[in-house]
Amino acid sequence: MLEPYKKPRVIAVANQKGGVGKTTTAINLASALAVGGLKVLLIDIDPQGNASTGLGIDHERRNGGSYALLAGDVTLAGATLVSNVENLSVVPAVADLLGADMEFGALENRNFLLRAALAQGCDADIVFIDCPPGLALLTLNALVAADAVLVPLQAEFFALEGISQLMRSVEMVKRSLNPKLEIEGIVLTMTDRRNNLSEQVSNDVRAYFKEKVFETAIPRNIRITEAPSHGIPVLLYDFRSTGAQAYLALAAEFLRRARARKELA
Repeated sequence: MLEPYKKPRVIAVANQKGGVGKTTTAINLASALAVGGLKVLLIDIDPQGNASTGLGIDHERRNGGSYALLAGDVTLAGATLVSNVENLSVVPAVADLLGADMEFGALENRNFLLRAALAQGCDADIVFIDCPPGLALLTLNALVAADAVLVPLQAEFFALEGISQLMRSVEMVKRSLNPKLEIEGIVLTMTDRRNNLSEQVSNDVRAYFKEKVFETAIPRNIRITEAPSHGIPVLLYDFRSTGAQAYLALAAEFLRRARARKELA
């Protein structure tokens, strides 16, 4: 059994660019930590709801989901559902989130809706927030509510352009809205050692961001892409696959870093 966190640590999984493995990383890292014994809550605020689907939460079960939570119509406990993974709960996303900018944008406390919801408390050891691509109101709510940001970064050229803007946004939020916000780390995803460009991008990212980059990289793996259609993480879909083993290694490294920062009891 793993040691519990001193308090729920809230981590936003974010990248302004889509298709970089953000939701896949949220699902599989959260699952690996849960299987290891931590109580994990995954809050899905991406209107696409892929994290919810990938963890077996049918649309019929979602009710108002994270939209209702942000609106204040349900409590955090009331919005939380059990997933297909032991120790892992989910606040699912619904399509109503597509109108969040218009519906919540005029509110004076619009940037603090998720923080207020999390202030209700929960029994999780760690909370992940799966953000939509982009840096609009929903992602901003996640950054304001979070202790740290985890950045999945695809090992390809265009991904490098997006991360610089995300880092500027994190600094802006830290200065004006959430002084405690920090970078949890950067996870290289969809790496391919046979591809020279992928290797070059990986090396450039490590050279620039140094220790902020996790040693564990997530390779391209067909099992990772197949697992969500079955409503389970790759860890349960094919434990022996390179994808599952990579996310287990990432979870272990994640915990080592947390212990080094004395975030574990």
